[in-house]
Amino acid sequence: MPLAAAGGVGLGAAVDTTAAFALEGPSLVAVAVAALVALGVVAWLVARLRRSKGAKLERLLAARDEVSVLLHPNPDPDAMASAMAVRTLAESVDTDATMQYTGQIRHQENRAFETVLDLDFERVEDASELTSKEVVLVDHNTPRGFSGADSVDPFAVVDHHPGEGTGSEFTDVRTDNGACATICTEYFEKLGWEPMDPDDEAGTEQLPTALATGLIYGIQSDTKHLTKGCSAAEFGAASYLYEGVDEDMLDRIANPEVDAEVLEVKARAITNREVRNAFAFANVGEVNNADAIPQAADELLRLEGVTAVVVAGEKEGTVHLSGRSRDDRVHMGKTLRAAVDDIPMAEAGGHARMGGGQISLDHMEGLGPSRGMTMPELTDRLFDAMSGDI
Repeated sequence: MPLAAAGGVGLGAAVDTTAAFALEGPSLVAVAVAALVALGVVAWLVARLRRSKGAKLERLLAARDEVSVLLHPNPDPDAMASAMAVRTLAESVDTDATMQYTGQIRHQENRAFETVLDLDFERVEDASELTSKEVVLVDHNTPRGFSGADSVDPFAVVDHHPGEGTGSEFTDVRTDNGACATICTEYFEKLGWEPMDPDDEAGTEQLPTALATGLIYGIQSDTKHLTKGCSAAEFGAASYLYEGVDEDMLDRIANPEVDAEVLEVKARAITNREVRNAFAFANVGEVNNADAIPQAADELLRLEGVTAVVVAGEKEGTVHLSGRSRDDRVHMGKTLRAAVDDIPMAEAGGHARMGGGQISLDHMEGLGPSRGMTMPELTDRLFDAMSGDI
């Protein structure tokens, strides 16, 4: 007796119908097979397009034996946390990763970050000192600050700063994010890593406590503790990281002892300030610790009635500029670029709320047809730039 299907049609009849279809319509069978293949290709393409950025970076790291994770000059907690993240991702796929930087780690907060989290950064002065030609840039998108930087061609770039630098195989630059650490946090979240409890031992695909703590502080430091320049992504990242943060480590990083010179430079900035309308400028003179200059700018911005500030200081023949703005009319990165535009080889830039720059004193005196620029003239240009007149 033939078995009846749920719809009441016998199984034998169904087989006969299929066989007849195959015999009588081979072209239709071919069309059906082609359609199935096409659907498979479309499904593969959709899955590829939906692959997270973190998964793509992970795959690229896995294809290499060794990489150099390169931070920007004088790295801050956001850059250091991002480098930690890329190194962790690389090591999870058996790729050796070395975290390298140029400049100095001088700010007391940065030194505490490095010490408390027991990090191992290598300082380089020349491109030949990079441990690998396979380079990942974090928290900046153009190699700079060392001899031979122009010869470095990174295969990957992870950043949140504006700029035109790209990686040859991977570029993830999100200028709407408040921190690079936010982007790196998303990689682990979408890859399914779970923040580990600080009291537990790390397991497979668990976000280590030191990394969770570093990432949360990287986000906090670049957003003034989630009060400036934030997007929804920062709050989402903080929520994801929360369970894995070591509160004691976080407190030690956030509250280090302050160098006496930092306090002295802040005092000079306040004493030497010049205020025009709602804008302020201060020249603090020679400093041993260039990281005291941005801290002085932060302090000066707290003055009542002041909405944008620039602080200048000199170290080893270089004038360092640091700017801060809480005025929607003043994009500090553009302001500093405009102010130093006529000075040969000067560098400046940054975000709307903060920026920095460096000028060689020799170049301020003029090169070739350039007649140079005095400090009073630079001061006037900075005020003009903040006012939107240049």
